[in-house]
Amino acid sequence: MSLTTIILLILGFYLLLTLLLGLRGTRAGSGAADEYFLAGRSIGPLVMFFTLVATNFSAFFFLGFAGKAYHVGYAFYGVMSFGTALVAVTLYLVGDRAWRLGKSTGAISPAELIGGRLNSRALRLLVLAVMLIFTLPYLALQPIGAGLLLERLTGIPYFYGAAGLTVIIVMYVYVGGMRSVAWTDVLQGALMFALIIVAVVVIAQEFGGIGPANEAVFAHRPQMFDAFGADGSLGIERWAALMLLWPLAVPMFPHMFMRFFTMRSARSMHLAAVSYPLVTALLFLMPVMIGVWGGEIFPDLVGKEADSILPMMVTQFSSDLLSALVMVGALAAFMSTMDSQLLAMSTMLTRDVYIEHVRPGAGMNEQVLVGRVLVPVLAALGLLIAVLEPAGIFDIVTAAFSGLAALFPAAMAALYTPWIRPGWCIASIVAGESIVIGHATNLLPDAWLFGSEPIAGIVIAGGLICVIGALRGRAAGAHRGSR
Repeated sequence: MSLTTIILLILGFYLLLTLLLGLRGTRAGSGAADEYFLAGRSIGPLVMFFTLVATNFSAFFFLGFAGKAYHVGYAFYGVMSFGTALVAVTLYLVGDRAWRLGKSTGAISPAELIGGRLNSRALRLLVLAVMLIFTLPYLALQPIGAGLLLERLTGIPYFYGAAGLTVIIVMYVYVGGMRSVAWTDVLQGALMFALIIVAVVVIAQEFGGIGPANEAVFAHRPQMFDAFGADGSLGIERWAALMLLWPLAVPMFPHMFMRFFTMRSARSMHLAAVSYPLVTALLFLMPVMIGVWGGEIFPDLVGKEADSILPMMVTQFSSDLLSALVMVGALAAFMSTMDSQLLAMSTMLTRDVYIEHVRPGAGMNEQVLVGRVLVPVLAALGLLIAVLEPAGIFDIVTAAFSGLAALFPAAMAALYTPWIRPGWCIASIVAGESIVIGHATNLLPDAWLFGSEPIAGIVIAGGLICVIGALRGRAAGAHRGSR
């Protein structure tokens, strides 16, 4: 039996199981907006842990990590593991507060909560626009990963692989909403965790073990163990910037922020925040090792060609059956992110555009219908971006994260300082996004940004504006109260 046949059989079984979970989600639902968009705000601690982690482990984890490590070495693990471990802190700070406020106000979308908190439609629209603009490229990353993987392992053309995965995701998100997404995240999370570990063990055995594999790399390319990267691209300033970027950006992704509304209790957030660093410390090392070892077997890959190093190594050293299983684990990572992104963006467009500006009196069933209709529309847009085959995976992720990180100071100000005037939050976001655009267009030199990433400028400019606004707002409130 050929590898393609084995992969298609295993993938078919996995996708069938995923669709069955989607149907179960429909039977459990009541048809209300809270049920479809937020699973009735009833997600418990274990499912919350899996859905948060699985949602954040995307094509970037399976392909981008290995591809970047192929070029820069083990320093990339340090940047990612330490930086993402810090995400636990911001997940708690944003998540606990968002859950409490969402429960009391009935907010369903991130922009609805942040804008409604300060009673500002302009702030709400601005948050919505930023989240949509910078999430769409990250959404496209998932069919890009699927297309690359299926083409590498089975010969299925890039477009058909990307489109096929997109259609399956649309089906179960359309049917089951958040409850289906959460349940499939448990399955997808377990698969990706187990299979990436299996892939490392099998590949390491071909070198004689993990130790001998690293010794072989060190003998030929000792620079792969350099703390600042094999090419020197991860200097102190870049380390600091990337470790700051991840914790500020991750809670601002709409599909992550919406998870905070789905919790049954604050305990769900507390468990996820504590467990998150432990999981990332272990799992992030796996694709990085494969990427570093890959240079021994497939030297001289250029640019984004290295994004395929993980499937190349798996097919080189494992059986057809194991190759198929690892591929399913990778697709699980893609699907667990893309389904959440589709649902989050359809939720925001429904609540922040349709209900707010088109049909303010729309009932719950109508809201769910609009949300469902938007799912395939957004999926088609993401697939279109994927077909254009943009820059490498790491570049796409960094750009998306920078744009969303610019929301963090304003979001924290709105969540924790209700006396701040919305204009200050708007100014903070505009200043942060201006820095992102200035960096992307080379209008701002690196020296002005405290390094090669815009995050330091975003934090300083956006944070300072919000601090000043909060202090002035509190002083004004105290002055009014003394009259």
